[in-house]
Amino acid sequence: MEMKLFLEKFTQNDFNHYFRLVSNERVMEMITERTIPTDEARRDFESLIENNKLDPSIGNLKIINSATDEFIGLAKLEIKEGVDDQAELGYMLLPEYWGKGIGGIVAKQLIDLAKAHNSVKRLFAIIDPQNIPSRKILINNGFISREFKDFDGLPGEVLDLCLS
Repeated sequence: MEMKLFLEKFTQNDFNHYFRLVSNERVMEMITERTIPTDEARRDFESLIENNKLDPSIGNLKIINSATDEFIGLAKLEIKEGVDDQAELGYMLLPEYWGKGIGGIVAKQLIDLAKAHNSVKRLFAIIDPQNIPSRKILINNGFISREFKDFDGLPGEVLDLCLS
């Protein structure tokens, strides 16, 4: 049975959910290769909240299990100020939800959200080249590999999906 997921924007009151993700070694292994300490996480969270003000329908979203109201992770469809024709797609799930098909469901929901958003013409995702499950989810949803590059000293693969 497919889990029913609900996506809603992070609010000022959601720091604890965010911190559960970024302070988890397993979650961050393929993202920053380190956990994020509280003070840095608070700064990052404030930036996330500010970014959420750029657009009413997209941004950084909590992934919630509709049936149980449990927090599962973060989904992002994030634009940068002044650039609204492209958005970064990403997600982080708590380890107890890995391997259950949630990443694929979330990626599909984010792509549908982007398609409904008239100005977004291109999606991109940045993953650790070692993250085979995420790569597979993105490729299965039509993303193509564009380039491999360094992000702050960490290896990254950039994948693209053209929506127009």
